[in-house]
Amino acid sequence: MSVASSRTANPVSDVTFAAWSRERQQRIESVLERVLPAGAGPAARLAAAMRYATLGGGKRVRPLLAYAASEVTGADAARVDAGAAALELIHAYSLIHDDLPCMDDDSLRRGKPTCHVAFDVATALLAGDALQSLAFCVLAQSPDAAAADACRLLADAAGVLGMAGGQQVDLDATGVATDEASLTRLHSMKTGALIRAAVQLGARCGRPLAADETRALDAFATAAGLAFQVVDDVLDVEGSAATLGKTAGKDAAQHKATFVSLLGVDGAKARARSLRDEAHTALDRFGGAAVRLRELADWIVLRTR
Repeated sequence: MSVASSRTANPVSDVTFAAWSRERQQRIESVLERVLPAGAGPAARLAAAMRYATLGGGKRVRPLLAYAASEVTGADAARVDAGAAALELIHAYSLIHDDLPCMDDDSLRRGKPTCHVAFDVATALLAGDALQSLAFCVLAQSPDAAAADACRLLADAAGVLGMAGGQQVDLDATGVATDEASLTRLHSMKTGALIRAAVQLGARCGRPLAADETRALDAFATAAGLAFQVVDDVLDVEGSAATLGKTAGKDAAQHKATFVSLLGVDGAKARARSLRDEAHTALDRFGGAAVRLRELADWIVLRTR
């Protein structure tokens, strides 16, 4: 990952964003390797499917956001590991289910066959179920004294008013005319809820937050989460399967409303830049402690995959 923005110069560290993000990606990969079941035993095929869908790929955006937010409150990275892993396990489960024939029916994810293609539909379904339960098991064993609150926060983000509910709204909206406000609400649930949870979970690992600080971080996450989806919509039009690691052009093929279909490519890009500015502004009160969050907002908008 690289970022070209004068606003993201780090006043407190000589470590570049690229080096920091690589280190954190390697860290979460090691944590996931440790918490996932070994590919042996009576349910070896299921364990193998869980590992296949989770390890060795992905941008790890949600763990990165959690680690970055924890720097705002001075938390040690070790206190964030459980929450970061839980977030990625939930995300991996959602991708498995999203790709199933009864959902988007996709055959490519992270540059390799989707879980149900590599294994079978029933095993993929069970792998998603098991990854979800494992996420809460990992989070419940966190050294954080507020593990119960963390579990509740993640459950809300993944549930009927969050990611799962957003997926249902997305299914209901396929082929139906919609407006930008409705599309924004949809993605605030489907994509944004887990991103907001990532920021809050990371920040809660350090010093207590004042109410206005919690609101500021939520405003950042809301803007960054929507920007992520807007850029995804642009990349679905402008990218290729080789660069994206997933099927390109499927939104149009499935007659889904997107920010590109509503605003055009240039309009969607302008919206993403505006959201990045909103995300930066929300962090003004935190000064240099929020440098990694600012860099992540930049990367979300400037990324090419």
